[in-house]
Amino acid sequence: MISPSSPTWLMTRKILHLDLDAFFCAVEELRNPDLRGKPFAVGGSPQGRGVVASCSYAARQYGIHSAMPMAQAIRLCPDLIVVSNRHGLYDDVSRRVMARLRQFTPLLEQLSIDEAFLDLSDLPEPPAELARRIQAAIRNEFSLPCSLGVATNKLVAKIANDVGKSRARGAEPPNAITVVPPGQEAAFLAPLPTRALWGVGPKTADRLAALGIHTIGDIAAYPEAELVRLFGKHGHDLARRARGIDDRPVVTEHETKSVSKEVTFPRDVADRRTLQRTLRRLSEGVGRNLRRKGLQGSTVKIKLRWPDFTTITRQTTLSSPTDQDNEIYEAANRLFSAAWKPGRPVRLLGVGVSGFGRGYRQLSFWDIEADRDRRLQETLDRLRSKYGVGAVTRGGRESGG
Repeated sequence: MISPSSPTWLMTRKILHLDLDAFFCAVEELRNPDLRGKPFAVGGSPQGRGVVASCSYAARQYGIHSAMPMAQAIRLCPDLIVVSNRHGLYDDVSRRVMARLRQFTPLLEQLSIDEAFLDLSDLPEPPAELARRIQAAIRNEFSLPCSLGVATNKLVAKIANDVGKSRARGAEPPNAITVVPPGQEAAFLAPLPTRALWGVGPKTADRLAALGIHTIGDIAAYPEAELVRLFGKHGHDLARRARGIDDRPVVTEHETKSVSKEVTFPRDVADRRTLQRTLRRLSEGVGRNLRRKGLQGSTVKIKLRWPDFTTITRQTTLSSPTDQDNEIYEAANRLFSAAWKPGRPVRLLGVGVSGFGRGYRQLSFWDIEADRDRRLQETLDRLRSKYGVGAVTRGGRESGG
């Protein structure tokens, strides 16, 4: 950890980046302590197209990493334990952790299920002390490991955390705290490879390397005008980021454009009932997320991918916005029945809703039935919250449309 001198933080922002270490695996270890210290991965079945969603630090010692095909992971580690995803459980734990973090500051920007920025500028304690306090709270109250990076802006805080986590050794999570003091941003970034900088992917890194630019410090030292000539506006952004400049605020709410869920089948599926059952399950997941966010949407969309990777989408507009599973499913099923020919194999199936309004619904003659369905939906939500997403399913006929 780079040690800050507290007075230098008085007139600057204190931005913290928090990452729950191997989050899915950490939650699984709480359910089954026997997994601790063992190589295991959370993800899909190795018999099909399953991929690694998360892997323990013991598994990483074999070269296993997220997004790797599960079959490849097992070749690297034949004794690898494979655990199925429990997305409902991970979502629930994530919500509780984020709610706890908001008790430190309401200025929280959630980046993903296991990652967030916090703006701690209004808190008087030195940032290293704040980071230790937050880390201890997550460990003591949730038994979860987390790593934190602190700096004067989001860019450097995130990279600092990445650097701290990369120093992890052995089978244990890093639990790192890395603090970059004000004025030290450029010096901290300088020795890092260009790929560590936001906005530098493989192609940009190759172009930079061809210019003799291999580190972030090399970017900072390169004439900005020349970077702009070569990369356009992106060149200006590269020059600023390489000097550790980032004025972006912590954004507490992002406007949701759409809510969707999709699944890639382990093997191509051509059976209508299986496809429609999957369509219903996806529709229920979308509806659940809409209600959680307080959103209703009027556009329902489906996504189909064939075995040759050709992908099509179809959408329809409803007469009124909805957040109800059955209405989403009925619309999605109509689209599916029109787009799919019996016996045609499907590789991927997805459902989405967009065109949002909040809490608005056109009143109609059929509102008595709609209210009954809504009450039923609320009951199902309560039961699923208590017993799990798969514990209660809603009956319904699957038809040819």
